[in-house]
Amino acid sequence: MSNVAIGFLGLGAGLFLLALRVQIGVALGLVSFLGIAVLLNFRAAWGIVTAIPFNFVGDWNLTAIPMFLLMGFVSSEAGLSSGLFRAMRILLSWMPGGLAVASVGANAVLAAASGSSVATASAFARIATPEMLRYGYHPGLATGVIAAAGTLGALIPPSILMVLYGYLAEVSIAKLFAAGVVPGILTALAFAAMIIIRCTINPKLAPKVDDKFTTSEKIAALRETWPLPVIIIGVLLGIFTGLFTPTSAGAIGAGLAILLGLVTRQMNLGVMRRALEATLLSTASIFMVIIGTSLLSRFMALSGVPAYTAGLLVEFGTTQLLVLAAVAILYLFLGMFLDSIGILLLTMPIILPMARESGVDLIFFGIILVKLLEIGLLTPPVGLNVYVIKGALGDRVPLTTIFKGVGWFVVVDLILLGVLIAWPKLVTWLPDMML
Repeated sequence: MSNVAIGFLGLGAGLFLLALRVQIGVALGLVSFLGIAVLLNFRAAWGIVTAIPFNFVGDWNLTAIPMFLLMGFVSSEAGLSSGLFRAMRILLSWMPGGLAVASVGANAVLAAASGSSVATASAFARIATPEMLRYGYHPGLATGVIAAAGTLGALIPPSILMVLYGYLAEVSIAKLFAAGVVPGILTALAFAAMIIIRCTINPKLAPKVDDKFTTSEKIAALRETWPLPVIIIGVLLGIFTGLFTPTSAGAIGAGLAILLGLVTRQMNLGVMRRALEATLLSTASIFMVIIGTSLLSRFMALSGVPAYTAGLLVEFGTTQLLVLAAVAILYLFLGMFLDSIGILLLTMPIILPMARESGVDLIFFGIILVKLLEIGLLTPPVGLNVYVIKGALGDRVPLTTIFKGVGWFVVVDLILLGVLIAWPKLVTWLPDMML
């Protein structure tokens, strides 16, 4: 059996283990170890398995992941985001579907502080969805908007997915963060526009909220939200102006969140303990997946699968559009079964050589991948964000209703994906302006 055949057999075995619900890091690590042992020998495989995790976990660049997670968890646990939905609700509730539009706006702001789609969706599933249901909003809209708007956490910087992609593709993480700004804002605006249009055509989806607020109440609500924008602006301005690196920005953001928690008197030992526990669990889970996929990358390189697939691409044509179409089909399919980090790390050893062969801009390519991963967070049967909403609400809303509700947002996402591919300057102009 040829090396390439062994590589593809290993990929098939890995997918089979994933279908059996084996943890992705364990599945890929086991397959990679056995595959390398077959290609080389047991001693070489053991040496690689013992060296890669140590070298990987010790890489300074990846400290951005736990630091950005800590920043988000501290912001959430210390209640720095608690007044966000209330402020958006006061400002936007007058328009058609105002509470849903407010949810999109609040999600966009929190996404910039958390870097995690699941964390963002989880926070507002408990805050905004019950409020919308109380006012008679259609359950599909009330749940779908939170699941969909939560995906902004992957696109609006800082983003854990962008940190991982930048590390693996060896491109500037700061430029990736800059490239995500315009697509993230466009996505939030498109979601809001779709909600307003639907609720204008069919007012039964979102009964009008008649609450009246004085100017002083609006100012007071905005005053409650100041800590989160301070964190976001401080971190992003520091990165984009070159004052500090994205790696350092995570630590600075986490420190700033803790400091503001103390200033607002919402930080205590219990809050810090919960934030640290959540950060440790999330970091360990992510690193397990990354170690497994790092071993897979070594296995794939030894088997020659990336070179083989790149050769096939040359035979069929190396146009950028062809590569983007192939990757889109692959990601939309895998998004039905795997989580976003797992998809990104599993596919990078294969698709990155294809992207380089076609000459596609790797910053642009990274944003397209993140956009596709956003959609995967909503599509059945996995749809991780959908299950986050379901878990938060229990039996109040059926799972099928939530999936139907996110369908409208998936359509909007697909349209925006086409717009970004047709006009790549929407992605690249901001990073091109950076020094």
